[in-house]
Amino acid sequence: MSKGILLISTVSSEEDAEKIARHLVERKFAACVNVIPKITSFYFWQGKLQKDSELLLLIKTIKDMEEMIIDEVKRIHPYQVPEVLSFDIENGLEEYINWMMSSVSHENRGK
Repeated sequence: MSKGILLISTVSSEEDAEKIARHLVERKFAACVNVIPKITSFYFWQGKLQKDSELLLLIKTIKDMEEMIIDEVKRIHPYQVPEVLSFDIENGLEEYINWMMSSVSHENRGK
């Protein structure tokens, strides 16, 4: 049985957040995507310190979908180098994890 995972990504606009969230959930790549507004990110880009207002995406899915989601986010994300990080879910409410497992497409698993 595939384990649950949480992927995170950031975007600069509500439009991009909704586009990515809808894309992943409608295609059943992810069970749920939370959009958290108004985060501030500090980072170096092309040798300069940047400070940007962004939105955080919390993408809940299963391990079998990990590479597909990373590829899809990279393909449709507006950033040249988008943040896409993955974390294994070690524990959680069993009923929620079962719902996650049943919410992603069986046809898409492991592609």
